[in-house]
Amino acid sequence: MKRLPVLMIGVLMPALAACQQAAPPAPAPVVQPVAVAGSLTAQAPLAAADSVPGAGQALTISYLSTDGVTGSGLVPVTGEVIYPAGPAPAGGWPIVAWAHGTVGIADICAPSRNPHSARDKTYLAEWLHRGFAIVATDYQGLGSDGTHPYLNARAEAYSVLDGIRAALSGLPDLRNRVMIVGQSQGAGAAFAATAYAPEYAPALDIRGTVATGIPYMTPQIAKALTAGAHGKKAPKDDPLVAYALLMGASTAGLDPSFDASAAFTPRAMKAFHAASSVCFPDLFDRVKADHLTQANAFAPGIDTALAPSFRAMAFPTLKLRTPLFVGTGARDRDVAPDGQLLLVKDACRAGTIVQAHLYKGLDHSQTVMASVPDSAAFTRAVMAGGPVQPSCSPVGR
Repeated sequence: MKRLPVLMIGVLMPALAACQQAAPPAPAPVVQPVAVAGSLTAQAPLAAADSVPGAGQALTISYLSTDGVTGSGLVPVTGEVIYPAGPAPAGGWPIVAWAHGTVGIADICAPSRNPHSARDKTYLAEWLHRGFAIVATDYQGLGSDGTHPYLNARAEAYSVLDGIRAALSGLPDLRNRVMIVGQSQGAGAAFAATAYAPEYAPALDIRGTVATGIPYMTPQIAKALTAGAHGKKAPKDDPLVAYALLMGASTAGLDPSFDASAAFTPRAMKAFHAASSVCFPDLFDRVKADHLTQANAFAPGIDTALAPSFRAMAFPTLKLRTPLFVGTGARDRDVAPDGQLLLVKDACRAGTIVQAHLYKGLDHSQTVMASVPDSAAFTRAVMAGGPVQPSCSPVGR
């Protein structure tokens, strides 16, 4: 065997050493999941006292939604998911997306942090009995960071729709067949969610919408709502005063330049400041204790001061792609029946299939349970893809 020349050995040895001491290949970068609207970020068991009779598993959830105030960026939103008892059907449980009524704008008022009212427990239990899982949003800023944009249609719609998407993407035994259901503030949220869905969440299979006590805002209605500030009849124990205070408190939280004195009188200021920290029942008690009416609580400039809030209540369209059920109490003092019936007529005129029911002698809350048999028949029809009998001029019964 021939020996290598000394000179060649001197050349090869450093090269061999360099190969032996070379650093290992750098690890591949870890790709972090992209945060998107409709992403489920957390879940935990819901307290038994906060669940619904007849429920199976119940969870609190957190998820990401598009900021409905600005129309861009992501915000955290909280809510809850409640399953029916028993095994899931083939394909999973269909979903009822529940949009709640006014509870206040403080985080302590978020429904996922509190027991449901007796009425809502009974009502939601009915949907469980029908074989739906409940996906219920708290809405943006209610139970999560930031100010709750009270009655902001886009913010409520995004919260509802992203809650459904988060549940479908991150939880088991759910099916993409959806009813959107709401009462009062939530009725507006339900209508708005259905209106925004074709562009914002087109993959969701929304079959129909059920709305009771639905608010509807036009410039004419906005002017009529504050008529008491101009010397017209202003009833005592008027819930509209409390709703206006919440609108003002929400606007102030979103816009530091908001001048509360332009909207409310000195007599109403104590209640105005309370509106940011107490829930609706306590706020309404404050309104009654201070004997506040539209006449003595609303300043002459309230129309202008709350104009941004009124504009934010507007729906993007009145033509829904799926049928709409509207239940109205003829004695509703919270949301004027005339306004609800005007929405029915305007939506019908726009091309929405509307089935409207007027319940004689019933108020805002009583209408919820009174509507159950009618909404059950409506739900069976739309879930089966069957026809819905439209009714644009309901006769009270």
